[in-house]
Amino acid sequence: MKNQKKIAILITYYGSFPWYITYFFHSCKYNPSIDFFIITDIKKPPYLSDNIKFINISLHQISEIAKSKLGFSVNIKSPYKLCDFKPAYGFLFNDIIKKYDFWGHGDLDVIYGNIRNFMTDEILSTYDVITITADYISGAFTLFKNSKKSNELFMHSKDYKKVFKDSKHFCFDETNGIFLPFFDGVPAEDVLTDIDSMTHVVKREQKQKYIKAYFNTHVLEGLPGRIKWQDGVLIYKGKIEAMMFHMLLYKHVYKPKKIPMKIPDSFYINAPMKLMYQSKPLSLSK
Repeated sequence: MKNQKKIAILITYYGSFPWYITYFFHSCKYNPSIDFFIITDIKKPPYLSDNIKFINISLHQISEIAKSKLGFSVNIKSPYKLCDFKPAYGFLFNDIIKKYDFWGHGDLDVIYGNIRNFMTDEILSTYDVITITADYISGAFTLFKNSKKSNELFMHSKDYKKVFKDSKHFCFDETNGIFLPFFDGVPAEDVLTDIDSMTHVVKREQKQKYIKAYFNTHVLEGLPGRIKWQDGVLIYKGKIEAMMFHMLLYKHVYKPKKIPMKIPDSFYINAPMKLMYQSKPLSLSK
């Protein structure tokens, strides 16, 4: 599309890739207008599509980048700690995202559908922060407008320095691990947590009209079954399109014996926890 806004998704990952990585890469391939940057110590496989880009740097190098740009030392002792830094990726990796209109943070335990069917130019033209859950900021996929205001939004948390200086994981990118009050519609200012999380920040700044934020459920999570992925589109129960399936629970209960060398262009994610490689609809058991 001629004037389509450019999107970059930044994901940090260290160690060895999980079993579901080929599904993640395959679903990225079907979103060719979006670039996915994998910041990692793993060598890029030769078979990946052009929109999947590897940046090889160490955890120590990320710590040095953060120290230089933030002006204080950070404490990153494990890759998992990087989740707390997700809202700061646009600030820390501004050289990567400089040609993009939006940048986002994400995860690898995801199978994407058609992202552009949900992240439309109308939405991108209206909002500064866009997330795929209705009640809180999602660490699995949130977009930020590539602007000084959005890239430094994490600094509006009174606790961001505390979070970055401590090796403990705070779930800063989401809710400090406190989800139920947000699900129940409790105003962010009334949800008391140990630290001022990004959900608190975004909802507060939205209320004060400093930013415009978009919250909507475009993700499938849990163990719903009855999900079909075909040619880059995710369909639930044969009629509901979703932007992505987040394997938050699924990856722990399903362990495949073998991953095919080539992921098919049509497969099912069904209950019980089993990926089905076939092109015909299944007769689903209860």
